[in-house]
Amino acid sequence: MNSEQLVQMANRIAAFFAAMPEHAEAVDGVAGHIRKFWEPRMREQLGALIGSGDTAALHPLVLEAWEQVAVRA
Repeated sequence: MNSEQLVQMANRIAAFFAAMPEHAEAVDGVAGHIRKFWEPRMREQLGALIGSGDTAALHPLVLEAWEQVAVRA
């Protein structure tokens, strides 16, 4: 999957969970979705993208959630 598609998918997930009443619940929702439903290679690609610092196109919830995903990886 190319990076643009990955970012688009992550941002859609974040937009869905952004509607949650509690910010922490939204972050947990994004992290949980990525952990449960994304293939390891997709998580690795997202981690590499975030690690490269090329994060301007990512929703802020994705970046916050990644901290949880990376810890459990």
